[in-house]
Amino acid sequence: MTDARASAPVTDEPSEFRMSLGARGVSVLHRQALMSWLDEQTYLSSEARRQYGTVLWPASIALALEIGERAPEFRGKSVLELGAGVGLAGIAAASVGARVVQTDRDGDALAFCRDNARRNGVTLEQRVADWTTWSSSDRYDWIIASDILYRETLHAQLRAIFNASLEPGGRLLIADPLRSASIRLLQGMESEGWRVRMSRWTIGEGDDARAIGVFELNQPQSMK
Repeated sequence: MTDARASAPVTDEPSEFRMSLGARGVSVLHRQALMSWLDEQTYLSSEARRQYGTVLWPASIALALEIGERAPEFRGKSVLELGAGVGLAGIAAASVGARVVQTDRDGDALAFCRDNARRNGVTLEQRVADWTTWSSSDRYDWIIASDILYRETLHAQLRAIFNASLEPGGRLLIADPLRSASIRLLQGMESEGWRVRMSRWTIGEGDDARAIGVFELNQPQSMK
């Protein structure tokens, strides 16, 4: 499915990740790729975890693949990417014709986004943004994100951004490695009238493979 391999040690020299997106190839630079659960646990227990915004996470690969499969639904649409990291999912959306704004609170991550956009010949807007001080009044047809729901203390802020930033009838597309905190938030939104559908992706190979859910959420009728 992809050419992802087990992670390499973190260095100042970025590594390249390549994948196919339909007939188009996409290439992004990153500081480290965390494909397996063991990779992730080792990384999170190290000092390098402070650079998590410049790491390639398996959920972002699944999200890019999902967008590639659903290209007609993104073509010509406005897209907000939350927690863009190295920018893979936003680049996928731009590659199929979406107008994309990538946001992250990490300036180093947004530098990777800019460089990776140039590598792939796409134009995207990048903005530094913190979920706890969100002030933008712009609205979008899609909000996309990968592995952003792990911290329950930020769920209220994320819910506020979802509500404020989606156009009426807009949709969320969130990729997640089925973390328990994420599932609780999604179940809570479903109980409040959001329609939730999931597709399942497997990223990596053999014993290192990760199951990733890509969740599409449609607004309750009261919000449309």
